[in-house]
Amino acid sequence: MSEELEGKHGVQSLEVGMGILKAMVFGKRSMMLKDIAAAADMPPSKAHRYLVSLIRSGLVEQDPLTSRYNLGPFALNIGLVAIDRLDRIRLGLAAISELRDEINETTALAVWGENGPVIVRWERPRRPITVNVVTGTTLGVLSSAAGRVFAAWLPGATRPIVKREIEQRKHLPAGVETIADAEALLDTVRARGIAAIRAGNYLFRGVEAAAAPVFNFKNELTMALVVVGVEGSIDMGDDSAALARLKDAADALSRRLGSTRDGDLPSA
Repeated sequence: MSEELEGKHGVQSLEVGMGILKAMVFGKRSMMLKDIAAAADMPPSKAHRYLVSLIRSGLVEQDPLTSRYNLGPFALNIGLVAIDRLDRIRLGLAAISELRDEINETTALAVWGENGPVIVRWERPRRPITVNVVTGTTLGVLSSAAGRVFAAWLPGATRPIVKREIEQRKHLPAGVETIADAEALLDTVRARGIAAIRAGNYLFRGVEAAAAPVFNFKNELTMALVVVGVEGSIDMGDDSAALARLKDAADALSRRLGSTRDGDLPSA
């Protein structure tokens, strides 16, 4: 067999072992042999042979008291090195660029700052009339789509600002007068999985915006992908293809950052 052909075939035993590791990762807890075998779709005797080798390599360890298997110290080292080398902003910038190309709308990346979400980069679409987003701008929490995303999934950091905005009556959305009103608004954001603000309800006349949350390996909100457009240029309805693509892009980036959240099960 030629080296080229052999390279294309790969090493089957390694792929089987990786299948066992994937089963353990997605299991999200220590597992019995029978459960690992079922998840990896192989007989327990075969799974056990691979687990012996994985234990020797440090990728798996077994609790002598419960006989359950879990990821080992070397697997942890691999994960920590991967996290250390992962540049979330770089990946976020690539995500908004790709999203802009797909939906041809202004896209932006927002991260949490000291006083609210901050725009770190934006991408201009190929349209004669567009909305410019100023890099470094700090957005309101209740008055912007990105702000609502952070308020919905990062309540600890945003609650004081939400309280302050309500007390100061600062750019409050229609129908929001109290903390309870704000919580009801954020409940709708979590239920939908994105925040969308139609023209007429936005801080700036003739502008519409939507944002979707991006989670990290700790399943914590780390940034938001944002779409901004001129009134009427974006379908803001529940069946909007552009907003579905926004959410898909955010979910894909979350998985890339190591999140194990189910994108269809939004939570606070």
